[in-house]
Amino acid sequence: MTVWIYTLASVLVVSLISIAGILTVSLKENALKDTLLFLVSFSAGALLGDAFLHLLPEAIARSGFTTYVSLYVLLGILLFFVLEKMICWRHCHIPTSEDHPHPFAYMSLVGDGLHNIIDGMIIAGSYLVSVPLGITTTIAVLAHEIPQEMGDFGILVYGGFSFSRALLLNFLVALTAFLGAVFVLLLSSKAQALTSVLVPLTAGNFIYIAGSDLIPELKKHVELSHSAVQLLALVLGIALMVGLKLFG
Repeated sequence: MTVWIYTLASVLVVSLISIAGILTVSLKENALKDTLLFLVSFSAGALLGDAFLHLLPEAIARSGFTTYVSLYVLLGILLFFVLEKMICWRHCHIPTSEDHPHPFAYMSLVGDGLHNIIDGMIIAGSYLVSVPLGITTTIAVLAHEIPQEMGDFGILVYGGFSFSRALLLNFLVALTAFLGAVFVLLLSSKAQALTSVLVPLTAGNFIYIAGSDLIPELKKHVELSHSAVQLLALVLGIALMVGLKLFG
């Protein structure tokens, strides 16, 4: 029951982050860009820190540094590569409007829904291992979700949805994380086998997101001041995970 409470509470907090999209309209363009750069950098650090300091050591401690652990990490990387290909699947040449939102906006919702289901599974699987691992994984997911949800909201508005509808749809899609979490919790009787797969899979997931999506985005901004802020935020994200490792 404790695992259920921690998991569902964490998933609810992560889902509520979907309202972060409001910041995309409340902040001025320059302030928004600087904020996103910091958040993306911090997120990359937190994801890498959780993968290398918490998830991989846990997977190795449970199963040893076996070929299977390595394969599950690689599978986590491949799964998100496939997911991103699905998101970018379709294009449309009809002008965008509220009556005709572009398919990329719908595909963004579908992709975000799949992503959130996986997030729910990841959080639940981590709590099945231990509460501290569940907490660190939830923090890593939260760090990533804030800039992602801001970006998703911007995509929906640009794709033709009204402000209120984009906010509502973003929140409803965020709730799909509960599906993934409940699915894993219902299989908790097979926790040993489940977590042996989910923990290294999650590590691969986090490594892919940080290395393929977040860090390349940071490389687009080469100004010294921006680079310094990015490095600081990246280190802070890793430092957070080091602190949780040492004092958690």
